[in-house]
Amino acid sequence: MAPRVVSMEADGGSRGNPGPAGYGAVVRDPETGEVLAERSESLGTATNNVAEYQGLIAGLTAAAELGAAEVDVRMDSKLVVEQMCGRWQIKHPGLRPLAAQAAALVGRFSAVRFSWIPREQNRHADALANAAMDAAAGRPSATAAPGRPETTPAAGQPSTTPAAPIVGSDPATAPASWEPRPTFTATRLILVRHGETPYTEQGRYSGRGDVPLSERGRAQVQATAARVAELAPSVAAVLSSPLSRCTATAASIAGALGDVPVRTEDDLIECDFGQWEGRTFAEVRQQWPGEMDAWLASPRIAPPGGESFIQVAERAHRVISGLLTAYPGETVVVVSHVSPIKLVLRDALAAGDGFLHRLFLDAAGISVFDMWPDGGVAVRTVNDTAHLAAL
Repeated sequence: MAPRVVSMEADGGSRGNPGPAGYGAVVRDPETGEVLAERSESLGTATNNVAEYQGLIAGLTAAAELGAAEVDVRMDSKLVVEQMCGRWQIKHPGLRPLAAQAAALVGRFSAVRFSWIPREQNRHADALANAAMDAAAGRPSATAAPGRPETTPAAGQPSTTPAAPIVGSDPATAPASWEPRPTFTATRLILVRHGETPYTEQGRYSGRGDVPLSERGRAQVQATAARVAELAPSVAAVLSSPLSRCTATAASIAGALGDVPVRTEDDLIECDFGQWEGRTFAEVRQQWPGEMDAWLASPRIAPPGGESFIQVAERAHRVISGLLTAYPGETVVVVSHVSPIKLVLRDALAAGDGFLHRLFLDAAGISVFDMWPDGGVAVRTVNDTAHLAAL
C-alpha cells in the first residue's frame, strides 16, 4: 500500500529537439526513498518540452494508480514547473493539451506541490528518459542505470550546474494552482467588459475605433458599478483601456467605489482588427473567407492589417503580472474589451485556444479570479450578468 504522500520525479527530452524523444518518471516513498513505481516510454519524434510534460503525466498517473492522496512533484524543467504553477503562460499551442491533461490529473489528488530541482538531483528519472530516447533512436541505451553516477544530458537540455530554486517552489509551502492555501493572501482581479456601444448592438468588429457607449450601454454601466461595489467595497485601483467606452465604464465604477482613481493602461486596449474594423462577421466572411478561416484556426494569425491574439495575450499578460506585483493581497478592477479579457481567462483556466471562440462575454459582464504570489489561481466567476437582468 502506497503512503498517503508520495514524491514523484519526472524528466523528458529529445535528441535534436525535435528528435527521438522519451520520458521517465519515478514515484517514491518520501520517508524511506523506496521506489514505488517507474514509468518510461519512447515517444518517436517530439520536442524536449513535450517529452517533459509526458513524463509529468506518466508520473501523476502512476501516483494516482498507487492511491496516493498528495504528491510532491520534483522536476528539473523550470518551464513545466512554472507553467503548472501558473507563473508562466503556456504560449506554445502544442503544450496546452498536455498541460490541461496534467491539470486534470492534479485534480484527482487532495494536494499537489511542484518544485524545481537541479538536474543532478533528478538522475533516476533522467536515466529512464535517456534510455527511452535511445530506444526511440533505435540504438541500445548508453545511459547509466537509475541511481548510478552521471547520465548524459539530452540534446538541448540544461547542464547539471545547480541553480537557485524558484521562489515559492518548496514542496512544503508551494500550493498547486488549483488549491491555494490560506497562508497566502490573494490579489483579486475583477474583470469588467465595457457597456454596449452601437457596434456591439449591430454585431460589428470594434477594435481600436473609439466608439462611445450607447444609451443602453450607459444604463448597463450604472448597474455594473453598483454590482462591483457590492462585490468589493474596498478596491486599491481601477485600470482601464484608454478607449472611451472603457474609461466611461471605469469612471462609473470608480464613483460607486468612492472615487477611486482610474488609471488608463494602453496594454488593455482591444485587438486591432485592421481591415475588419466596423464590419459584421458576415461581411468579413464574404470578403475575406480564407483569412477568416486562418484567423479562427490560429491565435498567431492576424486580420489583414491588424493584430494577432498572441500579441494581445502578451500585452495583457504584462498588465496582469504587474498588478500582482503592485497590489499584493488587494482587489483591483480591470475594465477592458472582449479579446484581452478572454485571453486572461483562458490562461487563468489553463484552457486551450478553442476557448477563445467558445466563450461568450456579454457587454458589462463581470469575471472574478484570485492570484496568489506563489502562482496559485482560483477563477470564481465568469461573465456574471445577473445585475443586468432588469434592464
